[in-house]
Amino acid sequence: MTIPQAPGGQTMTTNGANANHHPTGPLSGMRVIDWTMWQFGPVSTMMLADLGAEVIKVESLDGDHGRQFGRVGGVLSDLPEGVNAYFEGMNRNKYGIALDLKNPKGREIMRKLASKSDVFVENFRKGVAERLGVGYDDLKEVNPTIIYGSASGYGPEGPDSTKPAFALTGEARSGAMWWSGPDNNTPYAVGIADQAAGIMLSYGILGAIVARERYGHGQRVDVSHLGSMIWTRGMQNGISLIQDAEFQRQDWRHAGNVLWNYYECADGEWIAFSMSQGDRYWPAMCRAMDKLEWMEDERFNSLEARYENRDLVIESMAEVFKTRPRAEWEVRLADAGDLIYEKVQRTLELRDDPQVKRNGYMIDFDHPVLGDSEWLQTPVSYSKNPVTTRKMAPAHGEDTETILIDMLGYDWEDIAELQEERVIL
Repeated sequence: MTIPQAPGGQTMTTNGANANHHPTGPLSGMRVIDWTMWQFGPVSTMMLADLGAEVIKVESLDGDHGRQFGRVGGVLSDLPEGVNAYFEGMNRNKYGIALDLKNPKGREIMRKLASKSDVFVENFRKGVAERLGVGYDDLKEVNPTIIYGSASGYGPEGPDSTKPAFALTGEARSGAMWWSGPDNNTPYAVGIADQAAGIMLSYGILGAIVARERYGHGQRVDVSHLGSMIWTRGMQNGISLIQDAEFQRQDWRHAGNVLWNYYECADGEWIAFSMSQGDRYWPAMCRAMDKLEWMEDERFNSLEARYENRDLVIESMAEVFKTRPRAEWEVRLADAGDLIYEKVQRTLELRDDPQVKRNGYMIDFDHPVLGDSEWLQTPVSYSKNPVTTRKMAPAHGEDTETILIDMLGYDWEDIAELQEERVIL
């Protein structure tokens, strides 16, 4: 297949520059079969596509359920002409084919696709792929060096390996919901399990690609919500296990380090501080707050004292920050010294953030339905083989005929027969 370029015949890099001098990504020439739905699997394959891989998304005749996803954080995902923001956000740079895998002819097509590909990725419950004849052992028969990525809720082994799972179950089982949030007994959803697990799966697949280049073999790669979320909380979980003690939940009013905290300003906006070396930065903070006496106050003037009196210190600092709007505090903090702080932004504020724009973390793209719009970009920058956005997510089964003819050698009579038998759309 010929991969289309971005509008204007140019490939858009992470910083929006013309990348025609290096038109191929690190994975250019590799083919990935993406038999996944929702977010965990699609995120991982989208990242591979952003790196230049040719990714073919295989959907059922009913489509990826993500196409009908209703709301995210109270915001509607549905857009004009059947476009869905949830689906679009994790399926760009992919081609699309729709197959009925319950039909033997559909399974035959899938096996042919796998025989001509480098990577196969699925995120169905344990046993589903095997029952349909597209498990790892099945595909090894047609492609001995294939890399088979499998995404699950709980991992490939153990008593719960067949349980259904979504992002929230991974956050719950891993301990992330218990540790996060204010210091009460209410669990708190952190909303990152699918994204974290998808990143981990792409990492695992990249490792398998390197191993195949070095040793000549393919292999199965297993990644789960549970394992990924345990690892994502590595610092907290690692210390807890070593010390045999649970991390204590703390909201901003009771933070253990008053300079690793966030405070509300007079205009209702917030500033976050990230300074683990409290004694080093305390004098500059006192100057910024115009509280020089706190440098001598025995309740405030050492890391240990601030910890012992943290509720008082935080309450006192909160009162000070409520006296000025955030913009004024940013000026005072900048003038006081090399303090480590940042304004707490809302999502839509990212559009006008010069740092976000300059590094290409969001890009402009001429969407065929939405027109000129802004999209997130995989935040990895290469000096020679840039990350690119070449096309947005495929319509349901958009490239079915092209894939069957150009890649697998079917003809139009074959396609008409497959359509009549409802093997393809």
